Amino acid sequence: MKKSNSTYSILVLAFAFMLLGTFGIQAQVLYKPEPAVNPNLGGNVAWDAICASSEFNQYFVGFNWDPPLVASNNKFILELSDANGYFSNPTELASVSDKNQVFDFVFQFALPSDIRGDKYKMRVRSTSPAKTSPASDAFTMYYIDYKAPLLISENGSGNIPSGGKIQICGGGSVTLKPHNIPNAGTYIYNWYRSGTPLAEKTESITVSDPGMYYVELDYGDCSGSANTMSNYIEISTGNSAGLAINGASSISLCPGETHLLQANISGEGLTYKWYKDGAVVSGPTVDGSSFTVDAGTSGFEGSYKVEISGSGVCTELSAPVTVSNSSSFEITLVNEENIVLLPAQTKTLSVTTSASNATYQWYKNGVAITDATSNTLNVDTIGEYYVTVTDSGGSCAPAPIASATTKVVSPQSFEFVVDYIGTYGSCESVDATLSLTTINAVGSNGSKTDVTTDLQNSFGYQWKLNGSNIAAETAKTITVSNQEENGAYTLIGTLDAFQATSNSLQVKLASKETLQITANGTVFCEGGEPIVLESTTDLTNESFEWKKDGTVVNTSSQNLTVSGPGVYQLVITSNDCPLVSNQVTITAFDESLLVLDKSKDLIIIEGETETLTASGADSYEWYDAGNNLISSNSYYDFSEEGEYLLIATFGTCTVSKVITITYRDMFAIPNVITANGDGINDLWVLPNTYSRDPNVLVTIFNERGEQVFSQAGYENNWPQSTTSFNKQNMIFYYKVTRGGKSLKQGTITVIK
Repeated sequence: MKKSNSTYSILVLAFAFMLLGTFGIQAQVLYKPEPAVNPNLGGNVAWDAICASSEFNQYFVGFNWDPPLVASNNKFILELSDANGYFSNPTELASVSDKNQVFDFVFQFALPSDIRGDKYKMRVRSTSPAKTSPASDAFTMYYIDYKAPLLISENGSGNIPSGGKIQICGGGSVTLKPHNIPNAGTYIYNWYRSGTPLAEKTESITVSDPGMYYVELDYGDCSGSANTMSNYIEISTGNSAGLAINGASSISLCPGETHLLQANISGEGLTYKWYKDGAVVSGPTVDGSSFTVDAGTSGFEGSYKVEISGSGVCTELSAPVTVSNSSSFEITLVNEENIVLLPAQTKTLSVTTSASNATYQWYKNGVAITDATSNTLNVDTIGEYYVTVTDSGGSCAPAPIASATTKVVSPQSFEFVVDYIGTYGSCESVDATLSLTTINAVGSNGSKTDVTTDLQNSFGYQWKLNGSNIAAETAKTITVSNQEENGAYTLIGTLDAFQATSNSLQVKLASKETLQITANGTVFCEGGEPIVLESTTDLTNESFEWKKDGTVVNTSSQNLTVSGPGVYQLVITSNDCPLVSNQVTITAFDESLLVLDKSKDLIIIEGETETLTASGADSYEWYDAGNNLISSNSYYDFSEEGEYLLIATFGTCTVSKVITITYRDMFAIPNVITANGDGINDLWVLPNTYSRDPNVLVTIFNERGEQVFSQAGYENNWPQSTTSFNKQNMIFYYKVTRGGKSLKQGTITVIK
């Protein structure tokens, strides 16, 4: 009869376990993973390289392992190495927890988007027991996240030259770089010159040799499917004509002066382009070999260059000529920010300058102030002030230069800004520090001027909590460290007739207390003793919530009787902040939590002892057939036949298992002998379990119940040669005992 596949699998598994038990092999064997066929594509060939993308990213790996079985909570995890084939920081590709009795299965995975390389390996790891398979062979794996042609230009500027041509003069070089790919620095590149691969793999290359240059992304064996080949840049070379700008390399001009910059190569229909600080200021112009710098124009100072191009010449850029302002000097108004002037106050303005021979004139609201000709000025009225500085010691004709303007204002009011100092989290921190950060003077038009530096030491301060003064808190900073002081804090400041009020800051400190809950068990079972959660804190006058899995289940009971598996927690509202307890996790009861290291139907050899060990429970009780407690250990040594009861306790739950112990018969006790002297079956021979044991007594009775033989440590020597039998067939009765307890009994038929 042909066996079904399931029957065949069971037989194979049973045979495997038999071999494992015979030879003492206890460890699982994990084999290296292998590429597998994608069942969704209809083919029958496994992949040999991975070229994944957003359009397709579904791959399969086959894996097999040998018993013994793994634990029921085991996971098999498929891991990927780094690009060099090392597993120091592996990437998890997939995991399964439902294959713990399946010895040959496949993982499905998607390739992560940052994987690019030719040396990736895979392996499989089990969690219970913790074992790792050998690594797979190395494979090409690329996630192709960019699949468009690259565009290259000089320095990645995005300006592709006309005709794709760049000319290099006088042994120079040019840097080529793609400009249309995001995160360009994360890729590997293949650069080519006139069809020949170059050694460079970087984002950019600097070249000086002529040729046709182009690039593609290096996706290894997957490069062809990405279609990233770039445009071509043709590099040509030529000889330098020695272009330069005539005259000195550094020129200084006075205000109103002009200077003509002249290229040393002119005429011949060449095209000129003039640059200032890298930006084009003139051209391209045919025969425009000169450029005029006008010092009367603001911002004329800078670095100037000229570029020539044209038929028969190499495009070339000159060295720079620096043009500066001869009469320039620095002016710094010390009080550039607006100044707040209180009644009866005087403020001093001052200026610094780099002029070698400076003279000064101060102005108020655009009008010169009489006799205000020094580098400082005392002011006692509001207005806009600035100073002009003239340097009569330079090479140019003196010209006054004005400083920045300072506005002196009289405030209509003041505004305080307070903020938290350091790290503060509402209902998280156990203390908080608040401080004055800004004092603003507020003008009549609502404008604000920061006067913190000038006035922070002039104000008197008072902190308030919920509108009431806090005793002795009269500094700019306050520290709150008591949860009972939670509330709204403001700072009041007084200066002469002014009073400033700050913004309000809410302080909600977490309790410094620890809230602890306990349970009389953590395993929930229907019909078992109730699991009760208790708190170490008296909840009588508290506002509280018992929560299960984050959902409120009770708000009134001091203790909570658990309704089912879940994560339980107690939250007390203390001074507007939650005080959160520890978590207690209640798990569902499962009889499989009780594990026996051997079968509950145990066969032992009579006269020997076999130990059965239980695990997983909190406590154990072993009972014999008379319901007598015989052990409270996790194990028991069995030596007698019979039925036993094991009760294992898991918190408030129990599991009962009946243990059946039977003797293994080495061979049957014979019930017929032929005492005819032929040397065959003449003696009644007992198994070794009962013979030659001084503690075992063998007794034989005739059919009338009379004892005819009795021997301790039976020597397999009955009937003896002197024994006579008066009938052809006689029946005897035997009894085998140990310590007065019957082990075996039956009949013996003697045939003459």
